[in-house]
Amino acid sequence: MILETEWVLRAAYELDAETVCAAFRRVFGLSNVSLASAQRVAQALAWHEAGLDFADAFQLALSQGHPTLKTFDGQFIKRAKSLGACRVEKP
Repeated sequence: MILETEWVLRAAYELDAETVCAAFRRVFGLSNVSLASAQRVAQALAWHEAGLDFADAFQLALSQGHPTLKTFDGQFIKRAKSLGACRVEKP
């Protein structure tokens, strides 16, 4: 649901990364909202604000704890080299 919400906010409402991340933080901070992986979602938001595509940041954050994340996206591989413990590489 988080990926789809980001896409709608970016594509339909033309919101920038900073605004989208601020909105997510407000919603995720509500007392009646809980996240299964709150620290990993927070990391994804930070990486997205730093310039990583949201979907890439989200997948990389959720992949922490695993040795590798496979992708065909060469730009993502380059950008992810210094982020987290999970190695991003081509299949």
